[in-house]
Amino acid sequence: MQELAAGKYIEKKSRFYTHIYNIIDITEVELILKSHRSLYKKANHHCYAYLFIDKNNQVADKYQDDGEVGHPGKVLLEVLKSNKLNHHLIVISRIFGGIKLGVGGVSKAFKEAANATMLYYKNQNY
Repeated sequence: MQELAAGKYIEKKSRFYTHIYNIIDITEVELILKSHRSLYKKANHHCYAYLFIDKNNQVADKYQDDGEVGHPGKVLLEVLKSNKLNHHLIVISRIFGGIKLGVGGVSKAFKEAANATMLYYKNQNY
């Protein structure tokens, strides 16, 4: 596993910590999540998505909302697919800021956080 980019996004006092990883195998996902839970102990949710295509072109994809409303994990998977990243994991840890964002607001915030970090990653590598 290799961390490729990280970013912080703030929406109505909630902080969204985004990390993008290149993964060699999907078994690395749980190790990365464990480290995020330790790193962001105050986070209420650790949402993630991965897309992995192996050497036999077998696709493994998964997302997890971790109890968050609005299906942010699905949004993260869409970000991976739209950027054609197929050995990658996005994890976003959200620390609640005291203001509810609503279902649509949560999905939008996760998408904005993921896209901002993705843009940073792409600008560093192209």
